[in-house]
Amino acid sequence: MHMVNRTFDEIAAGDSAEIRRLVTPDDLYVFAAASGNYNPMHLPNADTDGDGHPEQITPGMFLGALISGVLGTQLPGPGTLYLRQTLDFHARAHAGDELVCRVTVLEKCAGNVLRLGTEIRRTGDDALLLSGEAEVQAPTVKFRRDDIEVPGLIVQRHRHFDALLDRARPLPALPTAVVCPDDANSLGGALLAARESLITPILIGRAAAIRAAAAETGADISGFELIDVTSGDAAASAMACKLVHEGRAAAVMKGHLHTEDLLRPMLDRDTGLRIGRRFTHIFVMDVPGQPQPVMVTDAAINIAPDLATKMDICQNAIDLALSLGMEPRVGVLSAVETVTPAIQSSIDAALLSKMAERGQIRGGLVDGPLAMDNAVDIGAARTKGLQGGVAGRANILVVPDIDAGNMLAKQLAFISHAEGAGLVMGARVPVILNSRSDSPMSRLASCAVAALHHFGAARA
Repeated sequence: MHMVNRTFDEIAAGDSAEIRRLVTPDDLYVFAAASGNYNPMHLPNADTDGDGHPEQITPGMFLGALISGVLGTQLPGPGTLYLRQTLDFHARAHAGDELVCRVTVLEKCAGNVLRLGTEIRRTGDDALLLSGEAEVQAPTVKFRRDDIEVPGLIVQRHRHFDALLDRARPLPALPTAVVCPDDANSLGGALLAARESLITPILIGRAAAIRAAAAETGADISGFELIDVTSGDAAASAMACKLVHEGRAAAVMKGHLHTEDLLRPMLDRDTGLRIGRRFTHIFVMDVPGQPQPVMVTDAAINIAPDLATKMDICQNAIDLALSLGMEPRVGVLSAVETVTPAIQSSIDAALLSKMAERGQIRGGLVDGPLAMDNAVDIGAARTKGLQGGVAGRANILVVPDIDAGNMLAKQLAFISHAEGAGLVMGARVPVILNSRSDSPMSRLASCAVAALHHFGAARA
C-alpha cells in the first residue's frame, strides 16, 4: 500500500479529502469483535424489533472510525494525532450502503493544529448521516512509504452452513430416530433441528432420563414421540434400526452414548442397517476463507483402513458431495505427492486414483498421492508440477488413517476456526454423529446435510 502524508506547511484552508466505503455484513462482525459492542441491531442476522427483518444498522462509532481513516491516511495522513472530535448523527447507515466520508480543512491554528469539518453521506440519495468537527495535530515531517501492509482478516461465519440450511429448510422434516438424548446437549440439538423444521425427532431411550433432561433445559417434548427403552444404549440403537426397517425413521441421530454402542447394532447382518459398504465417517467442514465446504474422511470410525475400505471411504464421500450439489474432487492424502514404496499411504492413493480411472469409484475425480499443501493450494500444486482437476482444488480429503483424520479435523476446528457437520455413510440411512462439544450450528448443519442427502438420494 502506497501512503504519503501532507505536512502542516503543505496544507491550506479549504483542502479536502474523502474515501468511499461499502458497508458489508462482515464489517459489522469485525467491528463487534474489535469494540465489544454486541448490540444485536448492529449484527447482520438479528431482528430486534420483531418485524421479521434484521436491522443491520451500522454502529455510530463505525462511522466515526471512517473519519479517522481519512485523517490518518490522506489528510493530513501518517503522523496525525487526534485532539478532539464532535459527532452529530442525522440518519442511520445499514449493511449494503455505500458511504462517502469527507473531511475539509476549516482553519490552521497554532501548534500545528488543524480544525476540520467532517461529514458522511450515503451515495444514491446523498443523505447526510453524520456531521461534526475534528481537531488534529498535523505532522511536520514528510512520510512516504510503499510497503505498508495490514494482514487480511477472515471473518468466522457460517457461510457454507447457512447455504446448506437455506436449501434444507424447504424440504419435508426428516423423521429421525434420536438415540439416548438424555442430556442437555444431545436433546437440545435434536429440538433445535426440529424447531428449524429439519427433522421430526423420535426420542428413544430411558424415558425418565430424557424427561429429566427436558426439564433441566425447560424444553417441551410433549409433541414428540418418546419410546422408553430401559435395557441399555445398545438396545436403544437396535430400536432405531427397527424404526428404519419399518419405514418410520429416515435417519438416525446420536444422543448421549458412545459411538461404538450406537453403531454396533447397525452392523448386525439381520437386523442392522448394512447395505454392503463399510460404514465411514465424513466431516463436512465450513472453513473460513474456503470457497466451498471441505470434507475430511475418515476421522472417526475406521482406524487403519485397508485399500478396500478406502475405496468405500472415497465412494461414500463422493455420493454425499453430489447430494450437496458439489463437484467431487477427491484428494487422497499422503506425506508425499509421489508414489514411494516405503510409504503405504502413497501406494494406496495411487491405486485409488487408478481405480477411479477404471470406473471402480464413480461420480467424481480422484487423485493421489497428494500432500496436504498441493491438495488444497493451487500455487503449491503448480510448484510441484501437478496437473489435473484435483491438485490444488480438492474438496474431499481422504486421510491415511484415523490419527491423521482426527488431527486434521481438529486442526481445522481449533486453529482455522472451522466448524464440522458429522455424518456416517454406508448405512441404509444417514447417521448424524455429533460430539458433546459441537456448537448448535454444527448440530443444525449435520441435520441439514442428512436431509439433503436423503432427499437427494431419493430423487436420484
